[in-house]
Amino acid sequence: MLAIDMVWDPSKGLDLGFFTLHYYSVMWIVAFLLGLQIMKRIYKHEGQSNESLDSLFIYAVLGIMLGARLGHVIFYQPELISEDFFSIFLPFKFKGGFEFTGFQGLASHGAAIAMIISMYLYNKKVLHKTVLWILDRVVIPVASGAVFVRLGNFINSEIIGKPTGSDFGVTFKQLPIVEQVPRHPAQLYEAGSYIFVFLILWYFYWKTKKSEQQGFLFGLFLVLLWSVRFFVEFVKEPQGDEYFILFGLNTGQLLSVPFVLIGLYFMFVYKPRTKLS
Repeated sequence: MLAIDMVWDPSKGLDLGFFTLHYYSVMWIVAFLLGLQIMKRIYKHEGQSNESLDSLFIYAVLGIMLGARLGHVIFYQPELISEDFFSIFLPFKFKGGFEFTGFQGLASHGAAIAMIISMYLYNKKVLHKTVLWILDRVVIPVASGAVFVRLGNFINSEIIGKPTGSDFGVTFKQLPIVEQVPRHPAQLYEAGSYIFVFLILWYFYWKTKKSEQQGFLFGLFLVLLWSVRFFVEFVKEPQGDEYFILFGLNTGQLLSVPFVLIGLYFMFVYKPRTKLS
């Protein structure tokens, strides 16, 4: 078997002189721009206007970014609320000296919750269909975006895997010297899996009539994506200081279980209400 045994030590980003463009930020930009193109094709297929698509992009960006940041703080780093409050919302660190950090620490669980809330508000203010109608469609670009977010984590040497003696270990040179041992590239495991999540959703939307079953694609997304997250957690290192284990499951796994159950409900149990004439 060909061993990877890779040493990973990239730069943080492109030094523009007055500003460093972090690769992690670039991955988020790519995720949103690709998602916009995917939704543009879907909206054209559904006969929706470009104006409603522009509004969707704004709601999605603000909701997902804010939710991802708050999710990280609440679930993994709550001490920031009292120790460095403004760093929660700004791309700067104030504790121990002022420093530009970019938006670091973004939790997918918080992003998922915020996506649902922002799509509810978008539907109520702009679309005027049902929230499940938009959720069934927006999960397709969200799945593609998740690929690039995890690639950004890999570039940043964050959300690292546990040490491994397998042939696929990666040594992250940006970690403290005592932690520089071959580790599972958990970020790449997730990114690769999310490619398949995206392709499955794409297939069901374009090649089957499941898009007409309200809530099915949304439920399928929840089941697939959070199942991936659940199993990859077995090879991940703990995140944050407030990490806990219950019934042998860690924080990420415990937070994933409700999403999977909700997904199964929308796939196999949920029946949309019918209006009485």
